[in-house]
Amino acid sequence: MKIVVLDGYTLNPGDLSWEELEQYGELTVYDRTAPDDEREIVQRIQDAEVVFTNKTPLSKNVFNSCGNIKYVGVLATGYNVVDILSAKERGIVVTNIPTYGTNAVGQFAIALLLEICHRIGHHDKAVHEGAWETNKDWCFWDYPLIELAGKTMGIIGFGKIGQTTGRIARALGMEVIANDEYPNDRGREIAEYVSKDEVFKKADVITLHCPLFASTEGIICKKNIEKMKDGVIILNNSRGALIVEQDLAEALNSGKIYAAGLDVVSTEPIKKDNPLLKAKNCILTPHMSWGAKESRQRLMKTAVENLKGFLEGMPINVVAS
Repeated sequence: MKIVVLDGYTLNPGDLSWEELEQYGELTVYDRTAPDDEREIVQRIQDAEVVFTNKTPLSKNVFNSCGNIKYVGVLATGYNVVDILSAKERGIVVTNIPTYGTNAVGQFAIALLLEICHRIGHHDKAVHEGAWETNKDWCFWDYPLIELAGKTMGIIGFGKIGQTTGRIARALGMEVIANDEYPNDRGREIAEYVSKDEVFKKADVITLHCPLFASTEGIICKKNIEKMKDGVIILNNSRGALIVEQDLAEALNSGKIYAAGLDVVSTEPIKKDNPLLKAKNCILTPHMSWGAKESRQRLMKTAVENLKGFLEGMPINVVAS
């Protein structure tokens, strides 16, 4: 059986092993495959029965040209890179990785917040450049220092990642409110469930941990920003399209929003004309919050388990069949 991984580098840049996948067939791993080059995609998987992809798209045209494919493993939670309808029409089983980075992503959301509150990177650089040595006083800070205890965090999307973020926020002394389509008892132990409008109205910090649906796309927009407290902080390491970026940039530049910490943007990699690149107090990181080695190891393990389940006739984490 021929197995192809189309874009394995982000999952495994060299610190993990593909050995467990190799036991199931002839494995070829490509670090990267051009996402807009269908000819290259087809060339690489034309004879494959099993294909793994992270961000390389598998379209109807690709499936039409690759008749041997029986299984597609998406190396991520989101599976919009696969034409699910076409896969179903051909009886191709498609699986995803539903849970692997809960702790890493929750931790990273708080890291973004703490960076906004203390600007540790900036001040470390300033010290190394001599600013402390030449300072008239025994200490200094170039940004306001923010204490989080007693402030309110509002979390939109209160699944496993949102709840993990909420637990850490509570450990920092914050009050936590949350909005989710499906409230549950575990969540009630951490936060008070409220409406979205109450999150916008009451929160000092708003963090997004919801999926990207029609109901959540552009949820951070001018209309909803107007409902927020002056000086609110926005965090997003979920999906970039949850934010109308021009509206956020304008609110940052006006001071309505004090700061934003974002690990995701609407088009990735980020484009040079993205308004957030020039917005005030906007911290941007390159969609890295999932990337702790421990998190990627869990992803790899689940990918192997997904393939094993398929081959044994008991597929798991199925999104199409």
